[in-house]
Amino acid sequence: MAGNPGFNTLAVHAGAQPDPTTGARATPIYQTTSFVFEDTDQAAALFGLQAAGNIYTRITNPTQAVLEERVAALEGGTAALAVASGHAAQLLVFHTILRPGDNFVAARKLYGGSINQFAHSFKSFDWQVRWADTDHPESFEAEIDDRTRAIFIESLANPGGTFVDIAAIAEIAHRHGLPLIVDNTMATPYLVRPLEHGADIVVHSLTKFMGGHGNSMGGILVDGGTFDWAASGNYPALSEPRPEYAGLVLSQAFGNVSFAIAARVLGLRDFGPAISPFNAFMILTGIETLPLRMQRHCDNAREVARWLKQHPKVAWVRYSGLEDDANHALQQRYAPQGAGAVFTFGLKDGYDAGKRFVEGLEMLSHLANIGDTRSLVIHPASTTHRQLTPEQQAAAGAGPEVVRLSIGIEDVADIIADLQQALDKA
Repeated sequence: MAGNPGFNTLAVHAGAQPDPTTGARATPIYQTTSFVFEDTDQAAALFGLQAAGNIYTRITNPTQAVLEERVAALEGGTAALAVASGHAAQLLVFHTILRPGDNFVAARKLYGGSINQFAHSFKSFDWQVRWADTDHPESFEAEIDDRTRAIFIESLANPGGTFVDIAAIAEIAHRHGLPLIVDNTMATPYLVRPLEHGADIVVHSLTKFMGGHGNSMGGILVDGGTFDWAASGNYPALSEPRPEYAGLVLSQAFGNVSFAIAARVLGLRDFGPAISPFNAFMILTGIETLPLRMQRHCDNAREVARWLKQHPKVAWVRYSGLEDDANHALQQRYAPQGAGAVFTFGLKDGYDAGKRFVEGLEMLSHLANIGDTRSLVIHPASTTHRQLTPEQQAAAGAGPEVVRLSIGIEDVADIIADLQQALDKA
């Protein structure tokens, strides 16, 4: 595309062109496991990373490639790798960065599944997590030692819906020679582009707002192309010769896309959490309307939050888009177009009232997801954050009285009417 296309244009066109064989305008679903080589020399070049191309859909696929280029363009990154889920993206990021005995510092306020992955599943690899408080960026620095290899945060924390001071934490990371990894699932690049604020790697659960319709699983990592992986010697996957590729040094061979390449040819190749071509196609289709949907999500959420704040059965509402919210200044700094669709509120009658409320809703769906066109609700303490201790739940913003809403794109009057009748029952 000529010039410097805008966000709406990139959401529709980035990475795509009419199919050269058939003229199909929509990106085809290349539903194949493997690809025919031109000759033995081309096959050898592909396997040796001397040429770009498709070998096997576990590693690359043309439908997947369009999705990767589109999300990289929207985030302002150099390259991307699409995989089966957001959790798969996180696994491949840390597999590329960490060795046994290494650690990373992560925000306490995270999606409950990420807390569980970091604190429990990663122990099988002898990867250690240390926790810090995004309200106090200096707490990240206090956890760094000579085996720390990264810092991980969410741009917009789940479930609380609070914006994080990305630039302040990026400054700490870079002062210690560490990459900053930012989960941008809740904000999407429509609201926040973390790479512009100092992040080095961005991850998404594409299942949520990017795909946007609750019908396809996917995840992605985006390479910012700015981190020097060879400077410290602490990232041997990128800075040392790879025996499986005839001694190739990935950071030298691939420059500012080397992290995305390493995650593909060292992680995705061997662990295999590939996204299906069909899911890649469905998420691509969803991304075309991302800016339209996200603005409607934000506008509806602001109206719902204002209404809940006045309700006599509601103890508190935490939504960064409210002018009197403690997080409002950060929201205005990082995401002036809107505060997102996900936020929490507390019911005065606590845990039991929260359960009764979600069971009384009729239009809103009670399920473990966010980012759908439909409005969604969950009681985190009894579901997504149930595996955490009460102290961990409170630290994650998922205490016993907390209800999380993901506001959809329906008519806002209908959303409020359903909340009203459920609160009456509760």
